[in-house]
Amino acid sequence: MTDHLTSAVGRPPVDAGQFRSLMATLPAGVAVVTTTAPDGRPWGMTCSSICSVSLRPPILLACLREQSPTLAALLESSVFAVNLLHDRAEATATLFASGAADRFDRVPWSREPVSGVPHLVEAAHAIADCSVEQTLRVGDHLVVFGTVHRVRTQPERSANPLLYGMRRYWSLAEVPS
Repeated sequence: MTDHLTSAVGRPPVDAGQFRSLMATLPAGVAVVTTTAPDGRPWGMTCSSICSVSLRPPILLACLREQSPTLAALLESSVFAVNLLHDRAEATATLFASGAADRFDRVPWSREPVSGVPHLVEAAHAIADCSVEQTLRVGDHLVVFGTVHRVRTQPERSANPLLYGMRRYWSLAEVPS
């Protein structure tokens, strides 16, 4: 595909730094994708590449770095949760972006009763429990398509989702009306 685009546009793709700068200008909701390895160990990573795909059946996608240990565990278990973070959960987003080995020791969480997938109940305003429908390798990421089997909303946590854009966390509450 790149060869066709290069000949059609007349130049090669931009470098990773330029692309990262472009995407930093697009605010996105912040989520933590969680799963459980077959040995029962919880895994999770911060992700802002979440998107709805289909209403019937209900499918969403998450783009995860191909070398991620969370992705490896997710593919082994075939189940995962998307924890949509509220605007007071910046510390959780930062922790799960860090890759710290003890991240699940540092935040409250519980296991979903059926799948055993971790839920970040205090940091999330909504949680979707998913099973892997299919995957698609694109560049250095794997797009994971998940069928949503259960949605848990927690409006008492916050009406404002945590957003990331312009290289900082923020919320809709900060935007003047």
